[in-house]
Amino acid sequence: MQLRRLVFVALAVGVVGCQQSKPGRIGIITALTGSQQAFGQAHDRGFDMALEEINASGGVLGKPLEIVKYDDQSKPDIAAQGVAKLVDQDKVSALIGSYSSESTKSIVPLAARRGVPLLMPTATADNVLEKTEGWSFRLCAGATGYAEAMVGFFKDVGLPKSLAIIYENTNFGQANAATMKKAATEAGIPIVADESYTAKSPSYTAMLQKVKEKNPDAIYFASYLLDATSLMHQARQVDLNPRFFTAAGTGFSAPEFPTAEKGAGKDSEYTFSVTQWMPESKWVGSREFDEKFFKRYGTHPAYHAVQAYAALKVMADAVTRAGKWDSTAIRDALKATDIPQTTFGPVKFDGTGQNAHPVLVTQIQKGKYLLVSPKSEAIADPIVPTPHWSER
Repeated sequence: MQLRRLVFVALAVGVVGCQQSKPGRIGIITALTGSQQAFGQAHDRGFDMALEEINASGGVLGKPLEIVKYDDQSKPDIAAQGVAKLVDQDKVSALIGSYSSESTKSIVPLAARRGVPLLMPTATADNVLEKTEGWSFRLCAGATGYAEAMVGFFKDVGLPKSLAIIYENTNFGQANAATMKKAATEAGIPIVADESYTAKSPSYTAMLQKVKEKNPDAIYFASYLLDATSLMHQARQVDLNPRFFTAAGTGFSAPEFPTAEKGAGKDSEYTFSVTQWMPESKWVGSREFDEKFFKRYGTHPAYHAVQAYAALKVMADAVTRAGKWDSTAIRDALKATDIPQTTFGPVKFDGTGQNAHPVLVTQIQKGKYLLVSPKSEAIADPIVPTPHWSER
């Protein structure tokens, strides 16, 4: 088996016109370093597993597939430079990336300008589907799907009397806050607090105390791992006790989050979060992917790894159906994609480039993520209300 893997760090390159691609290459942009490194590492592992399987099965169009990785360092401007690096210098025929909504939004118009298809595995802000000019496709569900899934869960267990929304002041946070405001308002849930914060702040206690004074029945967070950890530790410190702690995935659904070493540990207990995949998902190969991942890396994967894994498989399938390493032909094949079964569920893109991917809801119980919604997928009953900190 021939496995080819190139990794590049960020390099500033000017924007130039699209040049002839080198057959066999797909470019990957993700956060291998920086504040989002934990998620980029999950991507990295998912890509490697998919690449190994693709090449063990004969590669693409009769030759080993080659992926060229570019580290965006968790920075949107560096991600934007990656498009020029991968397309103009490395001659890739297609792109997959990035991790964050901020970085992904920065690369979408650049991919369109160069006429190179882009497949987004993870970014949830719905505005990443703007300015695509038909060249970008999103595999995962977006912020609207997240909010609708959580409100659907609320309807099943009893709508909260009020809701506070706490989110980081980025494209990801703003998008998830906006969609939750809309979904909650339509469901008749009053919004009593709307608080944005700067990521990686030293303390959130003043903000959390302010939220506590509003006495929300539920809280909805949009936060990455470091902040999710701090927010839950400090919620305990200020004795903030809503009936529901809920979140828009991401930091609250990372495998590290329930651990004491890298996450909130016991303070993560009872939190609800949307997720896009679980090992228990009823999609072909989900359990097998989890087992293979654990055997290889010693930890169970969150949905970020399987998104990357599925994205490379979908892109390889598009190239195969295109029959040649031509960017326009690959884009057209992505538009026509209709795969009934993958490890990440069915894949079919609508006219905007969005895949109709279902969203699940989990709760951490005894240090483990358990599927609690929708009822058709649930493996456990939700624990409601959340016990007060003093009762834990």
